[in-house]
Amino acid sequence: MNHFLKLLDHSCDEITALLNLADQLKYENKHNIPHHHLAGKTLAMIFTKSSTRTRVSFETGMYQLGGFPMFLSGNDLQLGRGEPIADTARVLSRYVNGIMIRTFKQQDVEDLATYGSIPIINGLTDFAHPCQVLADLMTIREHKGRLDGIKLCYIGDGNNMANSLIVGGLKTGMKVSIGTPKAYQPDKTVLDFAEGNPNFTLTDDIFEAAADADVIYTDVWASMGQEGEAEERKKVFKGYHVGRELVAVAKPDVMLQHCLPAHRGEEISDEMFEAHANEIFDEAENRLHAQKAVLLTLMNPDAIR
Repeated sequence: MNHFLKLLDHSCDEITALLNLADQLKYENKHNIPHHHLAGKTLAMIFTKSSTRTRVSFETGMYQLGGFPMFLSGNDLQLGRGEPIADTARVLSRYVNGIMIRTFKQQDVEDLATYGSIPIINGLTDFAHPCQVLADLMTIREHKGRLDGIKLCYIGDGNNMANSLIVGGLKTGMKVSIGTPKAYQPDKTVLDFAEGNPNFTLTDDIFEAAADADVIYTDVWASMGQEGEAEERKKVFKGYHVGRELVAVAKPDVMLQHCLPAHRGEEISDEMFEAHANEIFDEAENRLHAQKAVLLTLMNPDAIR
């Protein structure tokens, strides 16, 4: 594995290996077992989209692995003044050992990987959020004991989360159902990947999507960069809400997931959020451990035991 750009690039075996390593690193972290496998290495972290969980988890993860995280906002770089991404990739490759980028265009991530000579990690784009979904899969496996055969239902916008959940879920043997308005379906590339898979369902009926689900997942109706569409989206997505009535059609031991931040009262009720808060914050915590697995796999694979 040279980069972590999108889950479409990786096999079930590669994803599972990352999950197993994340479990190991989490165990070591909980038992204060040091794992400074990235000592002397530097990660450049480029943010053109602001963040809480991505920034803190990557910074903390690099510190716990013994490395140095370098925060670079869009305003700090010449990228913000028109320098080509290809030039930025070649310059940073001379200085640091890896780049994590959280930005808008997936092509920017792909170009960093094309022109750079160091590992590139996608911290989020409008197309994919592979680090988040790796943490989601880790959390589901922790709570359910497996991924194969588990039904994952996603309710809401067919955004980067829906795209990555479809790919990650299907590649690990899950049943994936998506409940989203017809005009807001996931990316065509992802739907082409899922086409013909008997474990995939796409519908605009949220109750059909959630029936007998083991896991219900949701996200905000308007993502970063879509603020101008927020009022229109509130009208479109009004019925795409995870509340008591929807949860009732899932399995009795259903777990809820949300990538956060949550807009309680919109995509999820306050009641359901609080009832499943432990699961949701386990998911948030697992960003740290899953991303450490990615960092270690890409930046020092020889240290993996």
